[in-house]
Amino acid sequence: MLTPRQTVPALAVPTLAHGDFDLATEAPQRFTMLVFYRGLHCPVCAKYLAELGRLLPEFEERGVGVIALSSDGRERAQAMADKIGATDLRFGYELTLAKAREWGLYLSSSRGKTSIGIEEPALFSEPGLFLVRPDGTLYYGAVQTMPFARPHFDELLGAIDFAIQKDYPARGEYTGAV
Repeated sequence: MLTPRQTVPALAVPTLAHGDFDLATEAPQRFTMLVFYRGLHCPVCAKYLAELGRLLPEFEERGVGVIALSSDGRERAQAMADKIGATDLRFGYELTLAKAREWGLYLSSSRGKTSIGIEEPALFSEPGLFLVRPDGTLYYGAVQTMPFARPHFDELLGAIDFAIQKDYPARGEYTGAV
């Protein structure tokens, strides 16, 4: 389990159109937002990422660097990017399942074709969203066991505004005895 205020695991993946992504070299003003999605086979992911693409300028205005990433290969990641039409959104691909698990993501096995007729990979990670401070420590994290009930981006923008205005600390950091 990742712990707020502690350093997150290393993360480096290729992207479709923005060079290689390495979390260690990111330099956002406030946060890097990592949006882990299930893959091309997921219609909920497509809708979610389209919303992220629409709100991308809002995150950038707040000093938040954004990347969407999955274990899909380049071809499937490109198909998702084309499907949602968010040309400025960074798409990372080839996330290893071992790295996904290191980030606390749940893994699922294929159930064949989805409702949109696309084959699920043999294994893939379920969604997660993390805000990482420029110093590499975790500020916020949410993981799901299902494709639905993810953090809403518009609410997250409001939360980021509050955190900035109030200098609100990362919470959930206590790891001592209970």
